[in-house]
Amino acid sequence: MKKALIVGINNYSSSPLNSCVNDATAVSDIIEKNGNGSPNFSVILKTNISTKSDLKGLIAELFEGDNDTSLLYFSGHGFLNELGGYIVTPDYKKYDEGISMDEILILANKSKVKNRIIVLDCCYSGAFGSPEISAGMAQIMEGVTILTASRNNEVALEINDHGVFTNLFLSALQGGAADLRGHITPGSIYSYIDQALGPWDQRPVFKTNITRFVSLRTVIPPISIDVLRKIIEYFPSPEYEFKLNPTFEFTDPSKIEGNVSILKDLQKFEGVGLVVPIDEEHMYFAAMNSKYCKLTTLGYHYWRLVKRKRI
Repeated sequence: MKKALIVGINNYSSSPLNSCVNDATAVSDIIEKNGNGSPNFSVILKTNISTKSDLKGLIAELFEGDNDTSLLYFSGHGFLNELGGYIVTPDYKKYDEGISMDEILILANKSKVKNRIIVLDCCYSGAFGSPEISAGMAQIMEGVTILTASRNNEVALEINDHGVFTNLFLSALQGGAADLRGHITPGSIYSYIDQALGPWDQRPVFKTNITRFVSLRTVIPPISIDVLRKIIEYFPSPEYEFKLNPTFEFTDPSKIEGNVSILKDLQKFEGVGLVVPIDEEHMYFAAMNSKYCKLTTLGYHYWRLVKRKRI
């Protein structure tokens, strides 16, 4: 069972925001279902929640129980002072700006939920779980993952009616961060965002204490699992080089239907980076010129997963 609390706040009296409700609504929409339409997270979406006490109660409820995964997403104002970082609520006032990031971490750390994931798109969000900000007291317990839009000294920027970070987060969830099985994990999302933001941009922060990654969403894989499992049939060992000839190419008069089907699978492998032709640019020429193809390093990784019955 997977629960998600998705929060977006625009309505701050003295400094309103424009994109946070859009951010939260879009995240809620995409994370509620997998790419094939099957149920994913059970979502509570809260926009422009007005009080600190209401939001804190929802966060506490999110981390109650012993379900598989609880995810908190927040888009709004962030605040940092000498005592630490805060997510800001509309009822903020001086010396009571919102909910302490340390308090949220304590709730997540104490939770019996197997996987607790916190995603923050707000200014200074990198302060979450930072010992140098929390007087050395921050500790991330096993099962907790934190993904933030920026470092603890950076603001979070907006573009195209979304936060820069959330825009990339959404693209990652739509499939940009999926592996060949269609799984999207917090680690693959961070890698996707990290590569998109250069050294002069705001820098996302990723902190975790886990023994395995959890899948946040699945999409339809770029190659079917049934075809992927054939990789150990075509390549009995990782070093094996598969010999081709014109009978594998459907345009050749000597074609053999069984071989044509095999080449189609090998071309699918090539399309996702698992196989390359040897001494030829394309698999077509490898077949027509009776050359070989072989596994790439990525191909060996998936060969090993299939061999070990992990796929």
